[in-house]
Amino acid sequence: MTKDNAVVLFHQKTVRRHWDEEKELWYFSVIDVVSILAETSNSKRYWSDLKIKLKQEGSEVYDKIVRLKLTAPDGKKRQTDCFSTEDLLRAIQSIPSPKAEPFKLWLAKVGYERIEETEDPELAFDRAMQTYLKKGYSKEWINQRLKSIEVRKDLTDEWRNRGVEQGLEYAILTDEITRAWADKSIKEYKRFKGLKKQNLRDNMTNLELVLNMLAEASTTEISKKKKPDSFDENKAVARQGGHVAGTARKEIEAQTGESIVSSNNAAALRLENKNK
Repeated sequence: MTKDNAVVLFHQKTVRRHWDEEKELWYFSVIDVVSILAETSNSKRYWSDLKIKLKQEGSEVYDKIVRLKLTAPDGKKRQTDCFSTEDLLRAIQSIPSPKAEPFKLWLAKVGYERIEETEDPELAFDRAMQTYLKKGYSKEWINQRLKSIEVRKDLTDEWRNRGVEQGLEYAILTDEITRAWADKSIKEYKRFKGLKKQNLRDNMTNLELVLNMLAEASTTEISKKKKPDSFDENKAVARQGGHVAGTARKEIEAQTGESIVSSNNAAALRLENKNK
């Protein structure tokens, strides 16, 4: 399957999807999901009525419909209403169907857990630990990963103090740090590991995590000393912090004769842990 006409099985039925390389988002055919969850013989009419219902409910998700050319059952490509995962989950909440209920219950549970974690942040670490253990990661790797979350939080707190805006600006600065220590942009790094939407850090080896932490911790400390007051100055600091870890990477590689930036991803890491 190619990225453009890839399909996924949902309740043993086909849902067409498209991978947007630039935005790093999956988009799903709404009509395919509606036909499965609503169990209707006229999914087009149902989707038309659902769009009206979403508008009446005051949902902004209607405005986030993306029209993409997807392959129809007859083999021809046709314009199709699509949603990203987030927007699709919002639309599902407005479908009164037994098949949609598990999604609604799951969203309610996740929402409740997020509220709990706001009141007690330690719960987030405990849940993360259990999630990584269930996925088959080693305890050593998990400890590094949880530490990296703490280091990242320190960095984003510093960026916020310097007036950096969350979202695009965070992403640009993170990319600068990664380029400086790994000689790859985030997208290049993810492609190297065969990733799409997956979290890059969740697919790093222990040593990659350590160097990434060094890069981010160095950026935080340099920023505290230099106090950058513009985005360009923050970019320069990000490169300096990444360069610290980049220098360490090259020194280790010179001593070991092996590249630290690895194509191994989470699947390889779990297999390695399983074989120990």
